[in-house]
Amino acid sequence: MPQRLSHRRVWVFDLDNTLYPPDSELFDQISDRMSQYIMRTLKLDATAADALRHDYWRRYGTTLAGLMEVHDVDPDPYMVEVHDISFDRLEPDPALRDAIASLPGRKIVHTNGSAPYAERVLDARGLSGVFDAIYGVEHADYHPKPRAEAFHRILDRDGTQPAGAVMFEDDTRNLVVPHELGMGTVHVAPEPDPQDHIHHYTDDLHGFLRTVLDGDTD
Repeated sequence: MPQRLSHRRVWVFDLDNTLYPPDSELFDQISDRMSQYIMRTLKLDATAADALRHDYWRRYGTTLAGLMEVHDVDPDPYMVEVHDISFDRLEPDPALRDAIASLPGRKIVHTNGSAPYAERVLDARGLSGVFDAIYGVEHADYHPKPRAEAFHRILDRDGTQPAGAVMFEDDTRNLVVPHELGMGTVHVAPEPDPQDHIHHYTDDLHGFLRTVLDGDTD
């Protein structure tokens, strides 16, 4: 059910495929590096590594969460390795920067990636300095979205009350808990996926934020 968002004062943005378009294919690079890591560490072939990566994403929220739970993988070197990618396909988006900067209140990033990786993405998109805080999965003690612990830890760390916040996400799984907590939810993706926990959908984040600023999100 749509909700007016202009009264909210904390704007929480996912990173991958949300603050840049999916056709940039950054996450394809990350997925390849995840599979390479699994192949080397667990001595699996490419087919088995890809299958394990997808299975852990489905069951644990992220591949890393499954690797930590089942194989006791050290998350820090893993995060450095899988995020060592090219940002050549990212371009600055001045219009998006202006729209985010114009939002009233606090703007934060909450990603299942690492904060250093997020900072590099934001720099490539021309979004450095727009956000008041950048939270990686390490700030949630490696609890990933969609787990409730991830949201509780980041909101508590930020001092944010859910009722005053909005979550922007490309993965509909990651909007279930924000909806339950009373946050506004916005699905950002090329195609809609209508579900009860999704208040708004957009395939144009800049355009959608402009409607929020104009008070036209009912």
